[in-house]
Amino acid sequence: MRRVSVATRNELVDAVRERYVRGGRAEKARILDEFVAVCGFHRKPAMRLLRKGPSPSRSGQRPDRRIYDDAVREALIVIWEASDRICGKRLKALVPILVEAMERHGHLHLTAEIRTRLLTMSAATIDRVLGEARETAGGRIRRHSAASTALRRSIPIRTFSDWQDPPPGFVEADLVAHSGPVASGNFIQTLCLTDIASGWTECAPLLVLEKLLSEVLTELRRLLPFKLLGFDTDNDSVVLNETVRELLPGRRHRIYALPALPQE
Repeated sequence: MRRVSVATRNELVDAVRERYVRGGRAEKARILDEFVAVCGFHRKPAMRLLRKGPSPSRSGQRPDRRIYDDAVREALIVIWEASDRICGKRLKALVPILVEAMERHGHLHLTAEIRTRLLTMSAATIDRVLGEARETAGGRIRRHSAASTALRRSIPIRTFSDWQDPPPGFVEADLVAHSGPVASGNFIQTLCLTDIASGWTECAPLLVLEKLLSEVLTELRRLLPFKLLGFDTDNDSVVLNETVRELLPGRRHRIYALPALPQE
Protein backbone atom coordinates (compact mmCIF):
# COMPACT_ATOMS: atom_id res chain seq x y z
CA MET A 1 0.00 0.00 0.00
CA ARG A 2 1.38 3.42 -0.96
CA ARG A 3 1.60 5.79 2.00
CA VAL A 4 0.50 9.40 1.70
CA SER A 5 2.90 12.24 2.41
CA VAL A 6 3.06 13.88 5.83
CA ALA A 7 1.58 17.09 4.42
CA THR A 8 -1.37 15.21 2.88
CA ARG A 9 -1.91 13.26 6.09
CA ASN A 10 -1.98 16.47 8.14
CA GLU A 11 -4.45 18.03 5.75
CA LEU A 12 -6.68 14.98 6.09
CA VAL A 13 -6.45 15.13 9.90
CA ASP A 14 -7.46 18.81 9.86
CA ALA A 15 -10.43 18.01 7.61
CA VAL A 16 -11.93 15.14 9.65
CA ARG A 17 -10.68 15.79 13.19
CA GLU A 18 -13.60 17.99 14.31
CA ARG A 19 -16.17 15.48 13.03
CA TYR A 20 -14.23 12.64 14.70
CA VAL A 21 -14.09 14.41 18.10
CA ARG A 22 -17.81 15.33 18.07
CA GLY A 23 -19.12 12.15 16.46
CA GLY A 24 -20.70 9.19 18.18
CA ARG A 25 -19.22 5.69 18.40
CA ALA A 26 -20.42 4.60 14.96
CA GLU A 27 -19.31 7.85 13.30
CA LYS A 28 -15.85 7.64 14.94
CA ALA A 29 -15.43 4.02 13.85
CA ARG A 30 -16.33 4.91 10.24
CA ILE A 31 -13.91 7.90 10.13
CA LEU A 32 -11.17 5.84 11.76
CA ASP A 33 -11.59 3.00 9.26
CA GLU A 34 -11.35 5.41 6.33
CA PHE A 35 -8.32 7.21 7.81
CA VAL A 36 -6.46 3.92 8.46
CA ALA A 37 -7.24 2.71 4.92
CA VAL A 38 -5.94 5.91 3.31
CA CYS A 39 -2.89 6.62 5.52
CA GLY A 40 -1.81 3.08 6.38
CA PHE A 41 -1.69 3.82 10.12
CA HIS A 42 -2.37 1.29 12.86
CA ARG A 43 -5.60 2.05 14.66
CA LYS A 44 -4.13 3.14 18.02
CA PRO A 45 -1.74 5.76 16.58
CA ALA A 46 -4.49 6.92 14.23
CA MET A 47 -6.89 7.42 17.17
CA ARG A 48 -4.32 9.51 19.05
CA LEU A 49 -3.60 11.60 15.95
CA LEU A 50 -7.29 12.26 15.30
CA ARG A 51 -7.88 13.25 18.93
CA LYS A 52 -4.86 15.58 19.32
CA GLY A 53 -4.22 16.73 15.76
CA PRO A 54 -0.84 16.87 13.95
CA SER A 55 2.23 18.04 15.84
CA PRO A 56 3.17 21.67 15.21
CA SER A 57 5.91 22.06 12.60
CA ARG A 58 9.36 23.05 13.77
CA SER A 59 10.12 26.72 13.46
CA GLY A 60 13.45 27.80 12.12
CA GLN A 61 16.35 25.65 11.01
CA ARG A 62 17.65 22.61 12.83
CA PRO A 63 20.55 23.50 15.12
CA ASP A 64 23.90 22.59 13.63
CA ARG A 65 26.11 20.08 15.37
CA ARG A 66 28.70 21.56 17.67
CA ILE A 67 31.28 23.57 15.78
CA TYR A 68 34.72 23.83 17.36
CA ASP A 69 36.22 27.25 16.85
CA ASP A 70 39.73 28.01 15.65
CA ALA A 71 41.18 28.31 19.16
CA VAL A 72 40.08 24.79 20.11
CA ARG A 73 41.23 23.40 16.77
CA GLU A 74 44.66 25.04 17.04
CA ALA A 75 45.13 23.74 20.59
CA LEU A 76 44.13 20.24 19.46
CA ILE A 77 46.64 20.37 16.59
CA VAL A 78 49.42 21.31 19.03
CA ILE A 79 48.51 18.34 21.23
CA TRP A 80 48.25 16.05 18.20
CA GLU A 81 51.72 17.07 17.00
CA ALA A 82 53.14 16.53 20.50
CA SER A 83 51.68 13.01 20.51
CA ASP A 84 53.42 12.19 17.21
CA ARG A 85 50.13 12.43 15.28
CA ILE A 86 48.39 9.41 16.80
CA CYS A 87 44.80 8.48 15.98
CA GLY A 88 41.78 10.02 17.72
CA LYS A 89 41.03 6.92 19.81
CA ARG A 90 44.48 6.94 21.36
CA LEU A 91 44.69 10.73 21.54
CA LYS A 92 41.40 10.91 23.46
CA ALA A 93 42.97 8.92 26.32
CA LEU A 94 46.18 10.96 26.19
CA VAL A 95 44.67 14.48 26.06
CA PRO A 96 44.28 14.99 29.87
CA ILE A 97 47.92 14.05 30.49
CA LEU A 98 49.27 16.15 27.64
CA VAL A 99 47.18 19.20 28.53
CA GLU A 100 48.39 19.14 32.14
CA ALA A 101 52.04 18.61 31.18
CA MET A 102 52.12 21.14 28.35
CA GLU A 103 50.43 23.83 30.45
CA ARG A 104 52.84 23.16 33.31
CA HIS A 105 55.85 23.59 31.01
CA GLY A 106 54.44 26.64 29.20
CA HIS A 107 53.74 25.01 25.83
CA LEU A 108 49.98 25.65 26.10
CA HIS A 109 48.01 28.56 27.56
CA LEU A 110 44.34 27.59 27.58
CA THR A 111 41.25 29.31 28.85
CA ALA A 112 38.93 27.28 31.07
CA GLU A 113 36.41 26.95 28.24
CA ILE A 114 38.94 25.66 25.71
CA ARG A 115 40.39 23.20 28.22
CA THR A 116 36.93 21.85 29.02
CA ARG A 117 36.07 21.41 25.36
CA LEU A 118 39.33 19.58 24.68
CA LEU A 119 38.83 17.23 27.63
CA THR A 120 35.24 16.40 26.67
CA MET A 121 35.83 15.94 22.94
CA SER A 122 35.06 12.43 21.68
CA ALA A 123 37.53 10.35 19.67
CA ALA A 124 35.34 10.63 16.55
CA THR A 125 35.19 14.42 16.89
CA ILE A 126 38.96 14.58 17.36
CA ASP A 127 39.45 12.75 14.06
CA ARG A 128 36.90 15.02 12.35
CA VAL A 129 38.46 18.26 13.66
CA LEU A 130 41.94 17.06 12.67
CA GLY A 131 40.82 16.02 9.18
CA GLU A 132 42.21 19.05 7.35
CA ALA A 133 45.46 18.99 9.34
CA ARG A 134 45.94 15.31 8.49
CA GLU A 135 45.38 15.99 4.80
CA THR A 136 47.96 18.79 4.86
CA ALA A 137 50.45 16.60 6.74
CA GLY A 138 49.87 13.66 4.42
CA GLY A 139 48.66 11.54 7.31
CA ARG A 140 46.35 9.43 5.18
CA ILE A 141 49.11 7.92 3.07
CA ARG A 142 49.77 4.31 4.03
CA ARG A 143 53.27 2.90 4.03
CA HIS A 144 52.03 -0.61 3.30
CA SER A 145 48.85 -2.32 2.23
CA ALA A 146 46.23 -2.88 4.92
CA ALA A 147 45.89 -6.14 6.78
CA SER A 148 42.89 -8.34 6.03
CA THR A 149 39.55 -7.34 7.51
CA ALA A 150 39.20 -10.67 9.31
CA LEU A 151 42.59 -10.26 10.98
CA ARG A 152 41.78 -6.69 12.06
CA ARG A 153 38.53 -7.85 13.66
CA SER A 154 40.35 -10.61 15.54
CA ILE A 155 42.71 -8.13 17.29
CA PRO A 156 40.86 -5.40 19.26
CA ILE A 157 42.54 -2.01 19.66
CA ARG A 158 44.35 -1.29 22.92
CA THR A 159 44.48 2.40 23.81
CA PHE A 160 46.96 4.36 25.91
CA SER A 161 44.79 4.01 29.04
CA ASP A 162 44.19 0.25 28.78
CA TRP A 163 47.50 -1.13 30.09
CA GLN A 164 46.65 -1.12 33.83
CA ASP A 165 50.20 -1.82 35.14
CA PRO A 166 51.13 -5.05 33.33
CA PRO A 167 54.03 -7.18 34.63
CA PRO A 168 57.39 -7.09 32.80
CA GLY A 169 57.23 -8.92 29.50
CA PHE A 170 54.51 -7.00 27.65
CA VAL A 171 56.22 -4.94 24.97
CA GLU A 172 55.26 -2.42 22.34
CA ALA A 173 56.96 -2.92 18.99
CA ASP A 174 57.53 -0.46 16.19
CA LEU A 175 59.63 -0.03 13.06
CA VAL A 176 61.75 3.10 12.56
CA ALA A 177 62.63 3.79 8.92
CA HIS A 178 66.01 5.44 8.30
CA SER A 179 65.10 6.70 4.83
CA GLY A 180 64.94 10.44 5.24
CA PRO A 181 62.04 12.24 3.55
CA VAL A 182 61.69 9.69 0.71
CA ALA A 183 60.64 6.13 1.58
CA SER A 184 61.83 4.46 -1.61
CA GLY A 185 64.70 2.17 -2.49
CA ASN A 186 66.72 0.16 0.02
CA PHE A 187 67.35 1.53 3.49
CA ILE A 188 67.85 0.29 7.04
CA GLN A 189 64.91 -0.03 9.42
CA THR A 190 65.13 -0.59 13.18
CA LEU A 191 62.78 -2.87 15.08
CA CYS A 192 62.31 -1.46 18.60
CA LEU A 193 60.77 -3.43 21.48
CA THR A 194 59.96 -1.43 24.64
CA ASP A 195 58.72 -3.09 27.83
CA ILE A 196 55.69 -1.24 29.23
CA ALA A 197 56.42 -1.95 32.89
CA SER A 198 60.17 -1.25 33.06
CA GLY A 199 60.94 0.78 29.94
CA TRP A 200 63.60 -1.76 28.96
CA THR A 201 64.27 -1.36 25.22
CA GLU A 202 65.93 -3.62 22.69
CA CYS A 203 66.60 -2.60 19.08
CA ALA A 204 67.81 -4.46 16.01
CA PRO A 205 68.51 -3.27 12.45
CA LEU A 206 66.72 -4.72 9.43
CA LEU A 207 67.61 -4.47 5.77
CA VAL A 208 65.13 -7.08 4.56
CA LEU A 209 61.76 -6.75 6.31
CA GLU A 210 60.99 -10.44 6.09
CA LYS A 211 63.86 -11.08 8.53
CA LEU A 212 61.63 -9.53 11.21
CA LEU A 213 59.48 -12.65 11.15
CA SER A 214 62.19 -15.10 12.10
CA GLU A 215 65.77 -14.06 12.78
CA VAL A 216 65.49 -10.56 14.27
CA LEU A 217 62.42 -11.06 16.44
CA THR A 218 63.70 -14.39 17.74
CA GLU A 219 67.07 -12.84 18.60
CA LEU A 220 65.49 -9.91 20.44
CA ARG A 221 63.43 -12.32 22.52
CA ARG A 222 66.62 -13.99 23.64
CA LEU A 223 68.20 -10.65 24.60
CA LEU A 224 65.37 -9.56 26.90
CA PRO A 225 66.08 -10.10 30.64
CA PHE A 226 62.55 -11.47 31.17
CA LYS A 227 60.17 -13.81 29.37
CA LEU A 228 58.32 -12.13 26.53
CA LEU A 229 54.60 -12.34 27.36
CA GLY A 230 52.98 -9.96 24.91
CA PHE A 231 53.63 -8.20 21.62
CA ASP A 232 51.70 -5.01 20.85
CA THR A 233 52.06 -3.33 17.44
CA ASP A 234 50.42 -0.73 15.25
CA ASN A 235 48.38 -1.83 12.22
CA ASP A 236 51.29 -1.79 9.76
CA SER A 237 50.88 -4.86 7.56
CA VAL A 238 54.58 -5.70 8.02
CA VAL A 239 53.80 -6.85 11.57
CA LEU A 240 50.00 -7.22 11.47
CA ASN A 241 49.66 -10.21 9.16
CA GLU A 242 48.95 -13.92 9.15
CA THR A 243 52.65 -14.87 9.14
CA VAL A 244 53.35 -12.96 12.36
CA ARG A 245 50.19 -14.35 13.94
CA GLU A 246 51.38 -17.87 13.25
CA LEU A 247 54.85 -17.03 14.59
CA LEU A 248 53.40 -15.46 17.75
CA PRO A 249 50.21 -17.41 18.60
CA GLY A 250 47.68 -16.64 21.34
CA ARG A 251 46.65 -12.98 20.92
CA ARG A 252 44.52 -10.59 23.00
CA HIS A 253 43.96 -6.81 22.79
CA ARG A 254 46.44 -6.49 19.93
CA ILE A 255 48.81 -8.40 22.19
CA TYR A 256 50.31 -11.62 20.91
CA ALA A 257 50.88 -13.90 23.92
CA LEU A 258 54.10 -15.69 23.03
CA PRO A 259 55.07 -19.27 23.87
CA ALA A 260 58.31 -19.97 25.69
CA LEU A 261 61.41 -20.28 23.53
CA PRO A 262 62.82 -23.81 23.23
CA GLN A 263 65.70 -24.55 25.56
CA GLU A 264 69.09 -24.71 23.90
